[in-house]
Amino acid sequence: MAKQGDTYVVDIETVGVPWDALDAKTRDDLRARQGSDAEREAVPRRLGLAPGTGRVIVIGMQNVTSSNTGGVLVEGEGGVWEDGGPMGFKRFAGDERSILAEFWKRIEHAGRIVTFNGRMFDGPFLMIRSAILGLTPTRNLAGYRYSVDPHCDLADVLKFHGAVRESFSLEYWCRRFGITSPKAEGLDGSRVQEYYESGRLHEIVDYCVRDVVATGALYASLRETLIPLFEKRAR
Repeated sequence: MAKQGDTYVVDIETVGVPWDALDAKTRDDLRARQGSDAEREAVPRRLGLAPGTGRVIVIGMQNVTSSNTGGVLVEGEGGVWEDGGPMGFKRFAGDERSILAEFWKRIEHAGRIVTFNGRMFDGPFLMIRSAILGLTPTRNLAGYRYSVDPHCDLADVLKFHGAVRESFSLEYWCRRFGITSPKAEGLDGSRVQEYYESGRLHEIVDYCVRDVVATGALYASLRETLIPLFEKRAR
């Protein structure tokens, strides 16, 4: 799956640790940061959005340069790449540290990394969780904000790096560009925790892979249109 210098689309899914597993001081600090009772009550359901209180359970990646081969790294047991992932993706199962280590190994010599909103979420989350677990990331996925190399965040491209005020989701842009929505099966990011707690990890894996494929299709639409405007060679 991995090939030196090729472009890879990356997406992750995360869940929060159990609220009761956090120490009392951390729980108090998290609640104190909120402005209303409703926001304070919602804190335990939002732990998966921050690397200090969440963990990575799925990482999807696809080579969109030469082969369109894909792989999905999943919380579980195994430790080897096998067939059987959705949409023909290879599958690697392990604990969080194992899947992060395998991910960094796979992208170490890649060319461009493509995400949607990955500069704000996926990249920092992957790097901080790795540091917490004693792993050294092989790539900086939150580098110079106004660059599309080596990390191209399509959400940033479509917002012209903050010049456009309005932000829209991947699903929205897929509809605008005529790409099959990754949310077609009814699951979205707000329900990942619920699905995980219900033992529906396989559906989360499917959802992550659909996100990767949709992001790859959006990248294909922007690669020769908007993205060159941000590249160093552009004048």
